[in-house]
Amino acid sequence: MNQIDVALIDWSRAQFALTAMYHWLFVPLTLGLGLIICILETMYFRTGDEKWKKTTKFWMKLFGVNFAIGVATGLILEFEFGTNWSNYSWFVGDIFGAPLAIEGVVAFFLEATFIGVMFFGWEKVSKKFHLTSTWLAVGGATLSAWWILVANSWMQYPVGMEFNPETVRNEMNSFAAVALSPMAVNKFFHTVISSWVLGSVFVLGISSWFLLKKRDKVFALDSIKVAAIVGTTAILLSWLTGHSSAQLVADKQPVKLAAMEKLEDGGNGVGMKVIGNIEIPNMLSLLVDLDPNSYVPGRNDIINGYTDPKKGRELSIDEKIQRGKIAITALGRFTEAKKAQDKVAMAENKEILNANIAYFGYGYFNSAEDALPSNKLVSLTFYSFRIMVFLGAFFLLLFLLVWYYSCKKDFADTPWLQKLCLYSIPLAYICSQAGWMVTELGRQPWAIQDMLPLSAAISDVSAGSVMTTFFIFLVLFTVLLTAGIGIMLKQIKGGPEK
Repeated sequence: MNQIDVALIDWSRAQFALTAMYHWLFVPLTLGLGLIICILETMYFRTGDEKWKKTTKFWMKLFGVNFAIGVATGLILEFEFGTNWSNYSWFVGDIFGAPLAIEGVVAFFLEATFIGVMFFGWEKVSKKFHLTSTWLAVGGATLSAWWILVANSWMQYPVGMEFNPETVRNEMNSFAAVALSPMAVNKFFHTVISSWVLGSVFVLGISSWFLLKKRDKVFALDSIKVAAIVGTTAILLSWLTGHSSAQLVADKQPVKLAAMEKLEDGGNGVGMKVIGNIEIPNMLSLLVDLDPNSYVPGRNDIINGYTDPKKGRELSIDEKIQRGKIAITALGRFTEAKKAQDKVAMAENKEILNANIAYFGYGYFNSAEDALPSNKLVSLTFYSFRIMVFLGAFFLLLFLLVWYYSCKKDFADTPWLQKLCLYSIPLAYICSQAGWMVTELGRQPWAIQDMLPLSAAISDVSAGSVMTTFFIFLVLFTVLLTAGIGIMLKQIKGGPEK
């Protein structure tokens, strides 16, 4: 086995994380503002009141700036699979590439077709056609998110494929299993709904700024009412999808759940840590299995192997490593037998490979600790999860307060709540980023869960070249972000009248 270049892995991970985090600054606002824009224009279509048209066009401008920069960062993200993770792309390109191709051909073209009408067709097409175009453009963006999340979910829970030793690649045998896996469906709804939360907080904050400046009161209050309804509905739904997500993680990625809870030793009736030494007894078992006495494995259980009363015995990591090395050895012998045209040896080694293929990725590790997230990553996952949950609770309270004061029609006279809404905008982004940190950090060191570790997925390039491009991207993305914020601030200061 080739010597692992730790610096290359670290810099490649850092570059991909940098690109993903910058990209995710734009995606949730695109999805969140998109829904609100559709609702606002529907109000204009139904009532014919020009105030709704003015309101729609204002938020549409901010949507457009955000959408454009999001597309640019997203394209770079997809190219990095080929430049930095070429072995990964080769190993699973037939599967991973399919949803990305569909996203580009179907979803992106749907957006591109109707977004022009959405921005420039106000006086050129009928109100009905324009409304339809707006819904289709936003629907295209949401559909784009679906296929991207299908690809990501497959990395978390690989299904619908079969390893072909002839090509040394995983090949898709069920597109439906990939596209409709429970992980993909849940991740799509949770991600999109949480984006509606962020979009609603953004609209509340910007609208509150207008009220604090004593400008455009009617526009601001109308926007706040719509955002409060969307936000309250979305935050409640996000809690439901978040609960389902935790159950899937417990079932499919127990290592990640152990990291989320810093759970060293599991068992029956496991409590859930709130913060510090504060713990709710039996809560983790109740949440993941709706049974306060259900079994939840901890990090040490996963290392040493355990028996789940419902699932049976789970091998220790050392046993998985041993069987993974058997699979890798069998693959090598199969390849040699193929060159020698020894069909008997090919059949024997293929049978051995198939019997151990579920542990193939573990064969690249030498110790149990190598197959688990480091202590540093466990801490980051643990605190990121709590930041996400606590902010989710905060947003529920915020939306309920806004809804209450909006119904009483005295929101305009509550500057303390307006300031709270304005200052909550960065908190929404922190919550969104924290969610993705839990998703990605908790499954390390895998590129594909239990199938391909990062050390085997990396491209054969120098660490220095990746480090150089990291800083180039850092400067480029920072310039794009600064420009985007500057343009949006200019549009906001201009207001809906300009």
